[in-house]
Amino acid sequence: MTKKEITIRLSSGLEARPVAMLVQVASQFESEIHVISGERNVNAKSIMGMMTLGLSAGEKIVVTANGVDEEDAIQNIEKYLSAAK
Repeated sequence: MTKKEITIRLSSGLEARPVAMLVQVASQFESEIHVISGERNVNAKSIMGMMTLGLSAGEKIVVTANGVDEEDAIQNIEKYLSAAK
């Protein structure tokens, strides 16, 4: 399992469109991917789950991935969330 703390750099935070894009990025990988924010732990491939987190720009989350492509999954998610848009 790979685990990494990531700061959300998207100016709008994770509202509907950015969440949909994040789910698309996560869904490209076979690994199980979860986003942890505080006490909440949700499947990164679930739009509804991700929307419940209500994450804003500047917040720190922990992303975990477990599977054959876990390193690539974490790198790509970090790249997406770190892009200042």
